[in-house]
Amino acid sequence: MAAPRLEPELARQLFFEGAAVVVLGVPEGTEFGIDYSSWAVGPRFRGVKMVPPGLHFVHCSARRAGGGRETGPRTGCFLSLRRREVRVLRWDAAGEALGPAAAGEAQAEAFGERLRELEPFLGPYPYETLKKWVSLTSFLSEAAMEQLQPESGRICAFAEVLPVAAGRHTSDRAEQRLPRFDAGCRSYAEGLARLPRMEPRAGTAIRFSELPKQMYPEGATPEEITRHSMDLSYALEKVINQRYASQPLDLLAELQFAFICFLIGNVYDAFEHWKRLLNILCRSEDAIGRYQDLYINLISVLYHQLSEIPADFFVDIISQDNFLTSTLQVFFSCTCSAAVGGTLRKKAEKFKAHLTKRFKWDFEAEPDDCAPVVVELPEGVQAD
Repeated sequence: MAAPRLEPELARQLFFEGAAVVVLGVPEGTEFGIDYSSWAVGPRFRGVKMVPPGLHFVHCSARRAGGGRETGPRTGCFLSLRRREVRVLRWDAAGEALGPAAAGEAQAEAFGERLRELEPFLGPYPYETLKKWVSLTSFLSEAAMEQLQPESGRICAFAEVLPVAAGRHTSDRAEQRLPRFDAGCRSYAEGLARLPRMEPRAGTAIRFSELPKQMYPEGATPEEITRHSMDLSYALEKVINQRYASQPLDLLAELQFAFICFLIGNVYDAFEHWKRLLNILCRSEDAIGRYQDLYINLISVLYHQLSEIPADFFVDIISQDNFLTSTLQVFFSCTCSAAVGGTLRKKAEKFKAHLTKRFKWDFEAEPDDCAPVVVELPEGVQAD
């Protein structure tokens, strides 16, 4: 592990005051990382020393059989570390992931006593990336992490899924009204329809807030349905009331958790949740006026998140259907409202200028939202 040179006195202080993550049994060649940095494991590697107290994300990817640099899917876990704590993890060969060592606290205490002996086998924490990590987790507390992470404690790039119902035999598929395997396939959509419905294995799914599929209240009139479909404040209130009614700012912890799981953990479903949650936040005009502190801090969160993504990334993923530019365009137009205070308005203007300069995005063009909106009415509701 390469690290910037530290003064000997500072390095010694960090060694004794910082935490240590001891990892046992990790095969040579495995990609191991903590927070924003990762390395290929050598034969002497036993973990990381001088880790700043706080929340961290430890992740790894097993080297594929046959040698070379190719690695398997990334798995990881969040750790909340105390000052001088020694956390011991062991490699699970079957699951190709790190998990708690079997001996628990007694083993951790034993390693703490012989930490000096282990020092040559521990790589220093990469302090050159600490500022980035802190900026990406500014609202993410230990309590929020415990609430959001899977019950298993393991973040996996590819979800563990099981079929909702049996589908091995033709009779099983007939009961589910699925096409026969031996029938001709005329389109990609038809091919997907033949696959059995899957759901995450119990305890493995990230416990994000449930985002509403219906953006308006039951019994809404056609006029109300149209209004709530354009201003998503009702949907945002439903999300806030699930977990964050006492402290709406904590919703930003979920936005950061989803972003880290995607950016570092390679979890695509987390990216989809990040997009949907951001869409609700940015298109809630009435809520922007009522939760101005939340939105002032949202701009800071987005500034740091978007700063960590290469500019060409948006061309391939985020710019599909112009998602981010159109969403932020609506947000910036909402911050011009008379109900928005000067602090939020000025911060939004500076953020828009920053994005225009960095990504060459045009926020002045007519947004797609100005086009006529076709709203599907629920069954039983008729337009006037």
